[in-house]
Amino acid sequence: MEIKHKLISADSHAGFDRNDFTERMSASKWGERIPHIVELNENGKRVDRWSVYGEPQHGNVANCPALMGEPFPTYPKLYEEIPKAYHDPQARLAMLDADGVDAEVLFPNPPGGSFFEFGDVEFELDVVRAYNDALAEWHRASDRYVPLAIVPYLSSPEVIKSELERAAAAGHRGVNLMGQMPKGQPHITDPYWYPLWDVCQALELPIHFHGSAGLSAGSSVRKWSGYSPRQAHSAQTATSAVTPAQIVPQFIFSGITERFPGLKSVFPEAGVGSLNYVIASCDHEWESRHLWTEGVITRPSEIVRRQMYVNFWFEAEGIKLRDDIGVDNIMWESDFPHVASYYPHSWREVDRVLKGVPEADRRKMQYENAVRLYKIDAALPARD
Repeated sequence: MEIKHKLISADSHAGFDRNDFTERMSASKWGERIPHIVELNENGKRVDRWSVYGEPQHGNVANCPALMGEPFPTYPKLYEEIPKAYHDPQARLAMLDADGVDAEVLFPNPPGGSFFEFGDVEFELDVVRAYNDALAEWHRASDRYVPLAIVPYLSSPEVIKSELERAAAAGHRGVNLMGQMPKGQPHITDPYWYPLWDVCQALELPIHFHGSAGLSAGSSVRKWSGYSPRQAHSAQTATSAVTPAQIVPQFIFSGITERFPGLKSVFPEAGVGSLNYVIASCDHEWESRHLWTEGVITRPSEIVRRQMYVNFWFEAEGIKLRDDIGVDNIMWESDFPHVASYYPHSWREVDRVLKGVPEADRRKMQYENAVRLYKIDAALPARD
């Protein structure tokens, strides 16, 4: 891949077409439980929704306001209203060039990035495989797409390991995870999951905790019924800044990062500045509790710089902390085609946020860190 625009999005979202799951799952085995689009009547008007396991899902049939034009934000109600660039990787390439973006790391979109909610081990495994196969097609369509696999949580760690090996062979460059395992499963730091961390380390697949990562911090506040739809979205999105504070200490103080020093963790859509407090807090606790006597040999701030990454898109203040966090640990994200995306004016915001930042630091945060982390085969531009 050629780096032409000098910008890689470390957090974008692929869309799924209506046949992506029906073409990849057994109709005789799963029938109407296969994810597919259904027509519903809502206040006398037709709307389309995804149906999973025979249950129509909440939310819109596609999450792509950045592609819908004015008034912003608008979401499609019907399948035929969905722009082709949402779910067609070839059509989307023109959108990337229009926005001056070289490549995208691909996170979920409807019908979702987890399927454990139905409690069906076999179904979850089959639909996860279909999801990973559909997303791998994006990478086969263009090496400008960097897909992330999802996991079948209800399966054994050995089955999860096999699925990630299969996904990596198909072109996936990382794994998207929930911040807490499904109810009834061992805690995320339990040794039960060591095979998961082991395969991710061995295959150099960074693990990702996107946005709130399904964690419940602040849920009672952000779910207040008195919010307007826009207020509710803002109240929910802003609390994602606390995600690293909920996960980083657990991985460090449980000893996971010491046991798996090559395991990389990424916190997309959580901002940059919040990690600075996490680093200071973890160092303080490590020093105060003498945790090197309990197996946490490495200072937490060193672990963070060795293994953890955060993304930015609007947060100019966070960029001022880049040297405390580590300029090698920060990447840009567009969130395309979601509501936070600045498409087609991403460069306007990149220049605003990175104003005054030395060119060497800009290169790292705009694209070099992503190339290195995701092992992107890219011809880097000559340095000025």
